[in-house]
Amino acid sequence: MVGRLTESLREAPATLPALAAMALLVVWATDQAGYPLTHWAPGGLIALALLGIALGVVGLRLADVPAPVKLALGCLAAYTALSFCSILWAQVPSDVWEGANRTLLYLLVFALFALWPQHGRSAALLLGVWTLANVGLAVFVALHVNAAAHSPARLEELLPGGRLIYPSGYANANAAQWLIAFWPALLLAREARLHWSVRGLLAGGAVLLAEVALLSTSRGALYATPVMLALVFALLPGRVRTFALLVPVAAGIAVAAPSVLRAGERIEHPQSAAAAVHAATTATFLAALAVGLIVAVGAVLEHRRALSEISAVRVRRGVGAAAIVTLVAVLAGGWIAAGNPIARARHAWDTFKSGSGYAANSSGNRLTSGLGSNRYDFYRVALDEFLAHPLVGIGADNFQQQYLMHRRSEETPHYPHSVELRTLSQTGVVGALLALIGLGAALAAGWRGLRSRSDPLGGAVAAAALAGFAYWVVHGSFDWFWEFAGLGAPAFAMLGLACALTPRRGAPQAHDLAGGLAPSTSLAASGTPAPSSGAALAALVSTRGARLRSPCCKRVGVLAGAIVGLGAVASLTAPWLSRLQVQSAARIWPTAPGIAYSRLNDAARLNPLDDEPYLVAGGIALRFGDLQRADRAFALALRRTPREAYATLELGAIASARGRRSSAQAWLERAVRLNPRDPLTRQVLARVRRGERVDINELNRAILSKAQRVA
Repeated sequence: MVGRLTESLREAPATLPALAAMALLVVWATDQAGYPLTHWAPGGLIALALLGIALGVVGLRLADVPAPVKLALGCLAAYTALSFCSILWAQVPSDVWEGANRTLLYLLVFALFALWPQHGRSAALLLGVWTLANVGLAVFVALHVNAAAHSPARLEELLPGGRLIYPSGYANANAAQWLIAFWPALLLAREARLHWSVRGLLAGGAVLLAEVALLSTSRGALYATPVMLALVFALLPGRVRTFALLVPVAAGIAVAAPSVLRAGERIEHPQSAAAAVHAATTATFLAALAVGLIVAVGAVLEHRRALSEISAVRVRRGVGAAAIVTLVAVLAGGWIAAGNPIARARHAWDTFKSGSGYAANSSGNRLTSGLGSNRYDFYRVALDEFLAHPLVGIGADNFQQQYLMHRRSEETPHYPHSVELRTLSQTGVVGALLALIGLGAALAAGWRGLRSRSDPLGGAVAAAALAGFAYWVVHGSFDWFWEFAGLGAPAFAMLGLACALTPRRGAPQAHDLAGGLAPSTSLAASGTPAPSSGAALAALVSTRGARLRSPCCKRVGVLAGAIVGLGAVASLTAPWLSRLQVQSAARIWPTAPGIAYSRLNDAARLNPLDDEPYLVAGGIALRFGDLQRADRAFALALRRTPREAYATLELGAIASARGRRSSAQAWLERAVRLNPRDPLTRQVLARVRRGERVDINELNRAILSKAQRVA
């Protein structure tokens, strides 16, 4: 086994930097799914460094990269450039910079996995390690929740309202984190070329991942699952094997699901919550163990007792017939349980569209009570912004201010909760076309890898990787997953891995070996010279092994690559260091206000687009009663973000406290126009119009209380 692994790494040396990237993705999964800028920005630098190492040490012949992969990289790079360019027309340039850097991160991850060829064994290693690492993390989370069961306060912190938010901090992202890994686990476990023990681990892990995801009671996950099942059975080969594996996995999930759902429902009853959580944990582990053993035993029997061609045909027909019967039974059972499907669909649409938000849902289990939320209003505003700015959109991550002005709900989302509407509203038709063509080309390349006959194991891994990416897209169509690097980066890594399995010129071909992992013929054995190593171009599209026609062209390429690489480093570093300075100032201001102000000034210099350092400085100054400093800080914030509602409100309150009634009224009227549905701003304006002065301390206590309720 060690020898085969060494041979795999020698034949696909880019596996090592890709493994390092997989480790980074797992680290993000352990804390807030990589959402904070201070988590993913340094990760972006690591991804850039890994890409540079791969270019420098492994080398790359651009001519050997398949045309669909080149097209995908070109379009995604153009989409990233467009995101950066939207700084020029966006209302909040600092948010554009952050959003564009996140897009750059996804581009780097995709390039790292897509540019170099992989074969079945190396690709299975990459995807298997990441998937099993997520299974291990799910085990830890389940045990952690179980250990907290006897502490009502701790349990409420992990499962507020009965929905698991640990470790991502957001229930829907939590569910997606496990289910993105569930589909590769399921599809890899069906692969006969993997060792029986690995197949058993993956199958049991799939059950565990599904149960931990269910503990978050995500309606998005519930509705994304049948869509994924339809895609898997409609598009991926090996339907009979998929169904044969899905039977025990689904049975295991079904057995433990009632206990898991009951645990969430009992959180509000401390006297029974601990017992319910323990029962759910026990049921989950037992179901996962049973399914893992069943699949492992089945894999051993499959390997030792190969069926004749006639018997194999009979088995396939029998399993296919069972699949049809199961489908009919599921549809009939669903009809009986749900009632008239037309009535249910009408109820779902009515609750989704209702202006009552979550209150539109009927009582009962959250998963089946309705689709009431404020997403309909989010989508309405996003579509309106697209229609108003159809060509290039309003700018990356520039949704919140527009929503504050046009909303009909009380929520203040920063993102439109849909990857498609994010693309349309923020980058317009141009961005949507670039993204569509780029992702389409990548999917086409992955499809070629999936259908490859020369490397069956590679085809199986490509199918599993594409399923993981597809889940992120499907569930992300009605949630804000683009903004979680711990979800988006694994999705683009899997898409890139599928592209790496596309047959390409000069790539090694795999051959099946009985009882093993289908090793590939080495480059040396095939007579193909290994890529030379040496100095690498730092740019994404630059290549070490490309045969440039003249030294002059090569020098120009090196210079251009170096400029792009250094620009990417600076772009990722400056906002990250700025945010660290802001966070440091927010921690130390009560005891060291002077140092805090100094660090905020440093933060403002590091990120010349961001208004946050001045907003924090203004808030600190108000705590110390320094109205002059606060007034100056909020004014500086408005220079960077002229439509910042909070800074405008505070300037109005400061003007009122200083006895400048007309100025205060003007500021507050503007604040109301920027955030017309905010009752607090309207109340302050009403007081000023009556001739009363604003109590700034009382105002800030009200703002803090409101922020805590929203959180």
